[in-house]
Amino acid sequence: MYFTKMQGNGNDFIVIEDLNDVYLNREKELAIKLCDRHFGIGGDGLLLVRKSNISQVQMVIINADGSYASMCGNGIRCFAKYVYDKGIVKDKTMKIETGDGIKEATLDIEENKVKNITISMGNSSFNPKDIPANSKNEIIKETIEVEGNTYEITSMLMGVPHTVIFGKLDSFHILEGSLIERYELFPKGTNVNFCEIVNKDKIKVKTWERGAGPTLACGTGSCASVIAANKLGLINSKAEVELPGGILYIEITHAGVLMTGPAEVVFSGEIII
Repeated sequence: MYFTKMQGNGNDFIVIEDLNDVYLNREKELAIKLCDRHFGIGGDGLLLVRKSNISQVQMVIINADGSYASMCGNGIRCFAKYVYDKGIVKDKTMKIETGDGIKEATLDIEENKVKNITISMGNSSFNPKDIPANSKNEIIKETIEVEGNTYEITSMLMGVPHTVIFGKLDSFHILEGSLIERYELFPKGTNVNFCEIVNKDKIKVKTWERGAGPTLACGTGSCASVIAANKLGLINSKAEVELPGGILYIEITHAGVLMTGPAEVVFSGEIII
């Protein structure tokens, strides 16, 4: 199998072309094998490039543990760069089919190289049925107790379920996210974002990703954190998000949320499967 290893702010992915559905129904098995950092290539997730009947190209995302993800912010930036560089899609503005609908990617090209990618991420939903969450009301500044610790959470669907907790980052251990991920309120689990407000135009975020664990960056989590902070009046509608792996720029517009950031190829090669 030929593959390309890519990363967006340290959130790393293995990209393989599957335009003829050769690996259909083998996605879970492949992701677990390939994403293993000792016995495989190593990555937070697997991205499959497939044909689409409703868009220019389709992105299928499988987490490192073999679970399916409908959307991934850093992953889709890597995906957009890959299909452009490989000539699969030759437009600088492209439409990509995902499990969360069709997303538009706009590539910033300098000297024939992709510098940054802006993704139209769509809108968030605080409806508990969409997240999904076992609640009759929106989960905004709701207090929960997990393993003896008390948290004030705000939860939403931003392509995938996200829960945001505000405070100083050094007051949280990232492994606390693993307990909140499986909290009874969330029947399908949740991503957990610990968010520190720096000022009205900047936040810091570290994320425990459902199905992947702690990652150096989370695109949908950055969007969710900005949305939650803006809803609570803590920041403006456009903010810089500082992540362990780099910087993302998030803007809330009337048409939805825009995410801008980099994507890079790490290496490519062939693996025996």
